[in-house]
Order: sequence, then C-alpha cells, then structure tokens
Amino acid sequence: MKIIKEGTPTEKDNELLLRCARLATEAMEAGNHPFAALLADREGRVLLSQGNRFSEGGSVMHAETLLVFEAVKRYSAEFLSTCTLYTSVEPCAMCTGALYWSGITRLVFGLCERDLLAMTGANEENPTFDLSSVEVLSRGQREIEVYGPTDDEALRQRIAADHRSYWSR
Repeated sequence: MKIIKEGTPTEKDNELLLRCARLATEAMEAGNHPFAALLADREGRVLLSQGNRFSEGGSVMHAETLLVFEAVKRYSAEFLSTCTLYTSVEPCAMCTGALYWSGITRLVFGLCERDLLAMTGANEENPTFDLSSVEVLSRGQREIEVYGPTDDEALRQRIAADHRSYWSR
C-alpha cells in the first residue's frame, strides 16, 4: 500500500476531533471506555458517530469498528472512498483493519496508540497493541491518508484527561 499523505490534522479536522472527544466523554459517562469515532463526508459533514460500547460486549465493541459496520450498510464503497474516519485515539489493529476493508480512504486521530498504552498499562480491559495504524495499513494494497496525532495540545490534553481518569480507577 502507498500512504499518499501522512501528517497532522488541519484546523477543521481538529474541530471534528473535538466532537469525538466529547462523544468519548459521553461513552465514559455511560460506563464504557472513553473512545469515540465519527464519519464525515468530503465537506466535513458528520454522517455517523459512535462511542465505545464495551459494556455491551467487551473488547470487540470498539467505536471505530461499530461505526464502520454501520457505514458499510448505509453507503456505497464508492461514496465511502471519499469519506474520513475521525477517532479520538489512533485505531487499534482491529479497527484499522475495518477501516481498510470498508474502503474509507482517510483517517484522522487525536492521540496515538503509544500514548494510550502509556496511560492504560497492562489493564486487562484494554490490552493495547504497540502497533501504529500506519504500520498496519502499510501491509495493504489501498491508498489511505493518515493524519495524526493532532498537534493541538489543548485537544490532546482534553482526550488524555478522560483516559487518565478512566484507566486509573
């Protein structure tokens, strides 16, 4: 695969990442892990949003994978190829695989997987991979743009605060 662009999110991307952060807080307040994702079209209009649902099925109920499952039911592969998946934290290998197979061609995330690992440690509810989405995607054949982590420090701290709070329980 060729990652045609890799870099930091734009100002508009950061606005949508902030929406993800708010959704992640809502997920946490509902008793789930503080993760969230949303799907936006080429103009940045939010099409779908999803919080983590750990309480409904454990570790496979990640926000990104649940969102992608709904997206492929609602939209054509051609349309999805013009969309962006936004995630509060870099998607794990499972969620990155779901993104890859859906045909979505752009990924934007707030915090990186390695930062998450530093916050969760060996918590059995989140056995985090030390494997970046770029590493996973580089093994495929599709061209996918990856933007993250954000360089907006306030946004990074906003996302991290929920994780520090949740994983220190």
